[in-house]
Amino acid sequence: MSKSKTVFIGENKSFWERNRRSGGYLLKRETKRTVVSIARALLMFGLCFMIIQPLLIRFSTGFMVEQDLYDSTIVLVPRHLTLDNYRIVFDLTDFPNSMVNTLWTSLLVSVLQIISCTLVSYGFARFEFPLKKFWFGCVIMLIVVPPQTIQTALYMNFANFDIFGIFKATTGKPINLRTSILPYAMMSLTCMGLKNGLYIYMLRQYFKGVPTSLEEAAYIDGCGTIHTFTKIMLPDAVPTIASCFLFAFVWQWTDIFYTRNFLSSYSIYSNQLSSIVSRMARYFSADASKAVIVPNGRQQQLIAIGVLICCIPLIILYCFTQKTFVQSLAMTGSKE
Repeated sequence: MSKSKTVFIGENKSFWERNRRSGGYLLKRETKRTVVSIARALLMFGLCFMIIQPLLIRFSTGFMVEQDLYDSTIVLVPRHLTLDNYRIVFDLTDFPNSMVNTLWTSLLVSVLQIISCTLVSYGFARFEFPLKKFWFGCVIMLIVVPPQTIQTALYMNFANFDIFGIFKATTGKPINLRTSILPYAMMSLTCMGLKNGLYIYMLRQYFKGVPTSLEEAAYIDGCGTIHTFTKIMLPDAVPTIASCFLFAFVWQWTDIFYTRNFLSSYSIYSNQLSSIVSRMARYFSADASKAVIVPNGRQQQLIAIGVLICCIPLIILYCFTQKTFVQSLAMTGSKE
């Protein structure tokens, strides 16, 4: 028995024959599609090159000896390879001690921020309470107003920390918390930490997009408010929560403002990197009591290596979490 074959009209015709039959429409369509594809490829290449080029330059200069920095014939490929530059940056930034401190500090602060912001955003999305619009306006102010405007107030508050005068009445003076992580933890738990307003806004938009019928069904089945929140709302909100956690971790990883104010007693990589130039003169001096002038090119080379080392963990983190990150951005404020 022979199998029947379906033959489509024009299937075996050549491209030019089909184009002639369509009155030139096929050629115009394919030309337009090709031009759009080429333009899209060039645009993506340009955007990727703008992002990757600084990393390539920093990576290549990290392996150059100092004399290669001033050689105009060298662009990316060094003539003399060396790893001493990375050793010098490690010494100047107290690596790996500063990196370990930065890691656990970023994780702790990020977790505390996500816990508090998730609870607050759910309250804004689902409950009615007095002055709700006013308090949400305060959240927007956290996004708009830079933290530097309250730097003096933060300094005075935590340098002379007291609760209703209790510490002063019992010990005779307030407590100085500026050299510990307690102020930062307290600010994170009270939604006053770094970028907390943005996380509250993102999570609120997600919770507002979830149908209320899900919660009503849970209430009918006998679930309370806490049980509904933990069993119904949180599992679906994991992508958005993960996105906020990534934002919190990345911003805390590179933060200088809060770490200088509250974590001065800790060796944090961002602080070490921001003051690396001031330590170069002593490091390259043969006499510890004297300082030498480090050439600007050498300074920029070591700074570039330090920035590259700071970016590498974040790039690795994004490579493993990009799917969750993109999914959360697509879901935020658009779920019906």
